[in-house]
Amino acid sequence: MYVNRNDNGHITLVSREATPDCREFLSADSPELLAFLSEGEVSRGQAYFQASDLAFVRILEDVIELLVDKKVISFTELPEAARQRMMERQALRRRPSGLSLVGADDEEGGAI
Repeated sequence: MYVNRNDNGHITLVSREATPDCREFLSADSPELLAFLSEGEVSRGQAYFQASDLAFVRILEDVIELLVDKKVISFTELPEAARQRMMERQALRRRPSGLSLVGADDEEGGAI
C-alpha cells in the first residue's frame, strides 16, 4: 500500500498503487496502516496486536498444512468449522486478484 502523510507524519491517504499523492510504500500488515484504517491513533495499540494476530494465524495455517502433508494428522480429524475455514482461506489465497490485506501481493491497483 502507498500512503501520504501530513506534516506531523500521520497517514492521511492510502492507495493500492503509487500515485503523485501516495509515494511511500507500507506493507499491508503494517501496524501504522492498520491503525489508520481502524480509525487512527487511538487504535494504534490494537492495530499492533491485530497485525501480530494476522501473522500468527498464517503461521498456524502453515503448521496445520505441514502436519497434514506429513500425515501426522488427517485433515478430516480437524473440527468441521476448522476445515471450512482452512478451505475458505486456501481458496482466497489462490484467487489471482485475491482479497489479501496482508502480504506482498497487495501492490495491485486501486485506492482505498
